[in-house]
Amino acid sequence: MIDAKEYLKKMSAELDGPIKSYIGDEEPKNLMDSSKQYPYAGGKRMRPAMAVACCRAVGGDASKAVPLAVAIEYIHNFTLIHDDLMDGDEVRRGMPTIHVGYGMPTAILAGDALFAKAFQIICGLDIPAERMRDVLDYVSTAVWDLARGQQMDVNNERHIVTEDVYIETIKLKTSVLFAAAAAGGAIVGGADEKTVRAINEYALELGLGFQMFDDYLGIAGDSAKTGKSVGNDIRKGKCTCMVTHAIRSIKDPAVLEEFKSILGNIDATDEQCIRAKQIMQDAGSIDYALDLARKKVDIAISKIEDLPESEDKEFMIALAKYAINREV
Repeated sequence: MIDAKEYLKKMSAELDGPIKSYIGDEEPKNLMDSSKQYPYAGGKRMRPAMAVACCRAVGGDASKAVPLAVAIEYIHNFTLIHDDLMDGDEVRRGMPTIHVGYGMPTAILAGDALFAKAFQIICGLDIPAERMRDVLDYVSTAVWDLARGQQMDVNNERHIVTEDVYIETIKLKTSVLFAAAAAGGAIVGGADEKTVRAINEYALELGLGFQMFDDYLGIAGDSAKTGKSVGNDIRKGKCTCMVTHAIRSIKDPAVLEEFKSILGNIDATDEQCIRAKQIMQDAGSIDYALDLARKKVDIAISKIEDLPESEDKEFMIALAKYAINREV
């Protein structure tokens, strides 16, 4: 079985050159430098790797999917710039965030520039016109849905929403870009509509599992490895499936009120955050979230069982498993 983490490192290294080749030394320099910072800094690069792997998995020419992979990575980083600005985060990948290093106006423009460059790259794909339209449809719809999901995520903070609303939020916020990468890669590779649809569904389910596990790491992960304070999501009142499960599962009214008093309290102490985590643990909510993430990944893998056997199919399966078995 392929080691997804090692395979990702290999694919990331192969994509590093193309990712760094599309933004030149134009003026103004501060906009170019700020636009380059995140995509040039590396990261897991799961989405661009998925675009290339899905292209190859359907028998396509991987080189034709590389520009799409770059475009998807630029779109992902455009969302990170704006996310950091909205959340007030000061550090990403060990560096000052764009709005801290370059100021808010330049950060907004850097995100816009990456967004525009991504679509400029897609327009140059070496594929038939009808395939180009399909790729643009998937990617532009994903960006629209990303905006909807991000706003839902903001709206959900300090509110208790249903599990269905939570799942819809993370589908729009996270899954749709995975799906655009995967389906786009399959389209570039010449897959038929049924196969594209199956790969799209695979990536949607993988994205759900990925985000559920990410939320788990935000509560129960090792902060030394994740780089996140374990209490941040609790203080922000982030309504995850752990929270929704706890709200409906805690039997003791006094414990429920205690939990609600900590959740969304921006001034909650570390001890209170640890207590909220323990309450969720006692309610079975953390185990519930992990089990739900695993189920989503199992569904994801089932969607691509009809693909012919190949190293890239193995990677797609390994990537789904890695999404819920990582430390960061």
